[in-house]
Order: sequence, then structure tokens, then C-alpha cells
Amino acid sequence: MNRRDAILTVAQGYFLKHGFAGTTMSGIAAELGGSKGTLWNHFPSKEALFAAVLDRVARAYRARLSQLLDPEGPLEQTLKIVCSSLIQKVTSTEAEALHRLIISESRRFPELGQIFYDLAPQNTRLLLADFLHGAMERGQIRKGDPIEAARALLSLSLSGCHQQMLIGRIENPAPNEIAADAEFAVDIFLRAYALPA
Repeated sequence: MNRRDAILTVAQGYFLKHGFAGTTMSGIAAELGGSKGTLWNHFPSKEALFAAVLDRVARAYRARLSQLLDPEGPLEQTLKIVCSSLIQKVTSTEAEALHRLIISESRRFPELGQIFYDLAPQNTRLLLADFLHGAMERGQIRKGDPIEAARALLSLSLSGCHQQMLIGRIENPAPNEIAADAEFAVDIFLRAYALPA
């Protein structure tokens, strides 16, 4: 692990434990066991460090999603796999903690919400929209705005376990619950975007 990755790993844990307001560059430097100067050499501000933490998490998931979005595979099966993967990701302990951090801190630090949105939900939506645009062009689903189509599919996917988890009704969804949510989302989506008879 290089120095930058080491910093990001420590910073991620620190942000999740202390929140954005409670995190200081000095605190992270102390936990790293290095000087604050070394930290500042890599990241000019706490906001830049937070953005880099989010970018690393989001980039890893985008790479995974890109592999799953196979234009050669059967559309329904591909979408179910993608939706299951997404639900697993957003209901993971790490993602839930990050989500709660963003919600609790974004009123005081609106830039956090924007950073998070740009790097995670927005990028996921754009990747999915690109895939759905291809499906529209191939005549697998009816044509429409692919970004709106992606928004619909993502909203349907996150309306079950994820929502229940955010309000504290469940702690961790079971694999069969995740699969059921994905199946529900894809079924409704494909009905809505079915080709005209």
C-alpha cells in the first residue's frame, strides 16, 4: 500500500468515527504517525481529503459495475445482477455509515452532499444510463431518456431493504431479501419500458 492509500484508509475510518466536523487534519496525522506536513503535501484541505476518500470508494464500485453491465448478456438477468449488486453495496456497513455521515453533516457542510452526489449516485446513474441507452438502441426496451430510465431503476431498487435499513427497521438485509428487491425493481422497470405492442 502506498502512502496515499494509507492516508485514505486511515482518513476514511476517522471520518466515519468522528464525523466531518469532528475530523481534523492534525487528528488524522496523529493517527497516521506522521507529520501534518506530509498529509498536507498529499491533500490541501480536509474537503479535498474527504473527496479523495469518497472517490476511492466510488471508483472501486464503478469498476465492478462496469464489469456487470454486459451488453452481450441477457438484459433481464444482467439488470437483476446489477440491482442486487447495488443493493448489497448500499446496505453494506461501510456504505450505511457513510450515508449517515453525509446526511448528518450536509446541512452544516453543503459541499459534502455535492461531493458525495457527484462521485457516487450521479456516476452510478450515468453508467447505468449509458448501458440502458445501448439497450434502447438495440431494441431491447422502448426509447426514452436513458438518465430518467436509470433514475427509475435505481429508485425502484432502493425502495425496499435500503429504505428499511435507513429508518432502522432492519439491521442487515438477508440475501433473499436483496434478491427479491432486485427482482421487483427489474420486473416493474421492464414493464414500464417494454416495447410498444
